Amino acid sequence: MFHVFTGLISLYVIWRFVLPLSLSRPAKILLSLLLLGAAEHHLVTRNFFGSMASPEVPATLLMVLGWLFGALLLLAMLLLLRDVAGVVVYAFSRPRGRRLLAARAWGKGAAVLALMLSAIGVWQAVRVPDVKTLEIALPKLPPELDGFRLVQLTDLHASRLLEAPWIDAVVKKANGLDPDLIVITGDLVDGTTDARAADVRPLQALRARHGVYAIPGNHEYYAQYARWLPAFEQLGLRLLLNEHVTLTPNGQRLVLAGITDKMAAAYDQPVPDAARALNGVPKTDPVILLSHRPIGAAQNARLGAGLQLSGHTHGGQILGPHLLTQLANEGYVSGQYEVDGMQMYVSNGTGLWPGFPIRLGRPSEITQIVLRSPARVATP
Repeated sequence: MFHVFTGLISLYVIWRFVLPLSLSRPAKILLSLLLLGAAEHHLVTRNFFGSMASPEVPATLLMVLGWLFGALLLLAMLLLLRDVAGVVVYAFSRPRGRRLLAARAWGKGAAVLALMLSAIGVWQAVRVPDVKTLEIALPKLPPELDGFRLVQLTDLHASRLLEAPWIDAVVKKANGLDPDLIVITGDLVDGTTDARAADVRPLQALRARHGVYAIPGNHEYYAQYARWLPAFEQLGLRLLLNEHVTLTPNGQRLVLAGITDKMAAAYDQPVPDAARALNGVPKTDPVILLSHRPIGAAQNARLGAGLQLSGHTHGGQILGPHLLTQLANEGYVSGQYEVDGMQMYVSNGTGLWPGFPIRLGRPSEITQIVLRSPARVATP
């Protein structure tokens, strides 16, 4: 379905942009083939170079393909904007509407703008993210733990695009924050254990006073999920698979729970079960729940979670179209939400899938969260 959708987008751009151009027929055919190739490059990598989730081609080529694919999508959106405006104007003034719908200058300008924005988007996507710091009041957190600092990494997507040096830079930034706790909320890798062994190795250097914990995302299931679990453990990552641990910083109780991803069902693996993960947790304990996807928040709140940390959405990656991602994730896409008394934070992601390396207005992040005790917050 994905390839059909991208193919239709390329045909729309050919119809509304290429065909009206004052070019020779061979030039139009060549440009059309280039657009079709950009639209369907995932199909080629899936069949000949790794998989769709993990294209095994050089990073430079991935960036070029991402640039062309991103430019195609942006151009399609700009052309659609013109066409919708043209139809609206046509309803009131047919001559003006026709001129707008046939405006070649708009198409050429849109193409240049799309190429420029896509190039900026690729640069934004592959750079080492900045640290984003925020404070969140965690229900039931005792005053003794006010100021407890955790770092959330998510959607690292270690791949041929984001290789060992990039992962190492992220690790050094995270460690430089001297956190009490580090959590990774899924999609650590794209590829097999053999292909990504060197790229994930820097993760073993992550350090936090109360440990480094992780949960799987949907991408872990696409390639050797069963082999990745022990590989992550060997890197010093404690996996939470529908279970919880009780941390005791400063002699106080803090529950950290984690669930699997719903993609597990397609691979005959345990599906996410927040009830099981929180089974046996005293109602008086503060609870942080790690869930790769920002879904099921209302149910998780009823089960006793005080804070849900999620990723998966990449913040929608492009401002504007991010609203489509929001619709696909129960209305959650980026930032902090309150759901039935539970706090939820959805990170834009630290990395992203190499098949679409574009970010515009939705920057990647290394998230530092300072927990606040409601008792301290309420004190004047």
